[in-house]
Amino acid sequence: MASDPHKGSLYLIPASLGESDMNSVWPAGHTEIINMIDVFIVENVRSARRFLKKAGYKPSFDDAIFHLLNKHTSESESALFLNAAMEGKPVGLLSEAGCPGVADPGQLIVSEAHRRGITVKPLVGANSILLALMASGMNGQMFGFHGYLPIDKKMRIQKIKELESNSHRTGATQIFMETPFRNNQLTEDLLKHCNPATRLCFAAELTAPGEYIASKSISEWRKTKVPDLHKRPAIFLLLA
Repeated sequence: MASDPHKGSLYLIPASLGESDMNSVWPAGHTEIINMIDVFIVENVRSARRFLKKAGYKPSFDDAIFHLLNKHTSESESALFLNAAMEGKPVGLLSEAGCPGVADPGQLIVSEAHRRGITVKPLVGANSILLALMASGMNGQMFGFHGYLPIDKKMRIQKIKELESNSHRTGATQIFMETPFRNNQLTEDLLKHCNPATRLCFAAELTAPGEYIASKSISEWRKTKVPDLHKRPAIFLLLA
């Protein structure tokens, strides 16, 4: 369905990645946009308010409406979140970190907006997946993002081998992530089970003061000190 000019727009608002310097990740023009909005769809109200305040939001939060979107939100409930846009008002969709709709539940709202003919306006912002790919030195023409790998160790190792095989066959960079407190276990499995010539990049705490990015072959990583990524948000990239 084509967008209807009489309806409001859905603005996709990118949040910073961790404790980033807002001046380096938040275009000044975005502040004017968010100050027009008083209806937000968020994953966590408290952190959303904190981010909006850092981003220069001036209206009172007491006058703003925050709809909660998480794994407990039903489709019928989330469908109501766009009622304000149907009435001509702008609505903001805010991710917990990075860009809405990318590795977060925001895609459901965006899809619904398209079905209703609501104009979708993505705002420029930090995206850990693309930043990691840019900095990895790996194939940026062909790549795939696979989200979280399996928690079960046996299944995780199987998935790693599958990704490595796919990369070797296609030449595509394989991008994935892990819950921060399991990063070191994933690192151990990658170093133990990948081929020596396969390249592996760690990209942690992107845009934050503790940012770390390094790309080496598995054989090189086995000879050097591997970073401690415990509880550090990180992206992993693999190229066979």
